[in-house]
Amino acid sequence: MSTKFPVLVIGVLGKIIKAAIIAFLLIMSTTYGWKSSPSASFNVPPDQELPKRLENTVRVLSKDIGPRNYVFYENLNKAADFIKSTFQEMGYKPQEWAYAINGKTYRNIVVGAKKNFAGEYIVVGAHYDSCFNPGADDNASGIAGLLELARLLKESDLRAPVMFVAFTNEEPPFFMTEQMGSAVFVRTLEESSVKIKAAVILEMIGYYSDGLFSQKYLPLLGLFYPNKADFIAIVGNFASREVVNFFDNDFKRHKYFSARVLSAPSFVPGINFSDHWSFWQKNYLAVMVTDTAYLRNKNYHKMTDRAATLNYEKMAKVVWGLQESIVRLSKE
Repeated sequence: MSTKFPVLVIGVLGKIIKAAIIAFLLIMSTTYGWKSSPSASFNVPPDQELPKRLENTVRVLSKDIGPRNYVFYENLNKAADFIKSTFQEMGYKPQEWAYAINGKTYRNIVVGAKKNFAGEYIVVGAHYDSCFNPGADDNASGIAGLLELARLLKESDLRAPVMFVAFTNEEPPFFMTEQMGSAVFVRTLEESSVKIKAAVILEMIGYYSDGLFSQKYLPLLGLFYPNKADFIAIVGNFASREVVNFFDNDFKRHKYFSARVLSAPSFVPGINFSDHWSFWQKNYLAVMVTDTAYLRNKNYHKMTDRAATLNYEKMAKVVWGLQESIVRLSKE
């Protein structure tokens, strides 16, 4: 054997390894946004008390109640009772759609479900459990948005009724299983032949930053999106892309806050990480409204996920924009 052969092999392997490292670094560089965020002037929501109400709800759930899940079962029930009583104070008649796991009762809190209704609902939902932490952004922010949308939409001119749902058990170990609160809820809808125009799931809507490269993405997506975490994301699967596009166009129309959208296959990791997954499993149209969670918020699933870390002024703009869009969606 020629002594040159091992040298050639080593040389080829070295080039392959070098090319692989370069390719890896290039791909990883696309996990950060490459586009600058253009300066924009946004409208101010007319409800000046909205940020304070949002903050109050987040503080009750994350600070006064604290961690809430199957281990912190008493706190989970306190959260459900708080949500139920808040709906009642607004004049709603909330229902408890309960189910059992290992001898414990878990409750989805539902508002707006009608008997023998043959038309289409718009569902607005958010989960109220947390992942062994205070869960201010994840997902007290979503519940705060849910409650305020219920308040704002109560007297609105809606052509399609809205069903508001506070889901239990979104977090592990129930995440993406049949025991997930939203999965149980969606099975009930399917068994009752309930029609859904679209589901809008609020999953972490309170964390924002104007810092450069404060926003990360799944590989390659950063090429097409901003480098600042100063927007709300609206995410759907391919089947739900018309709903995604509707919200995209409507946020551009009313100009309360900047939205970025993504429609992608349902199996892509990250885009299916919330209760909208349960709707997709049963072929309902659903979108997730999110601040992008772990791709932005360094406090994700940590004890530092506290109320003081959120931006309630921007959160209020998102909620106000959503209520305008949901009214228009009901008329489409």
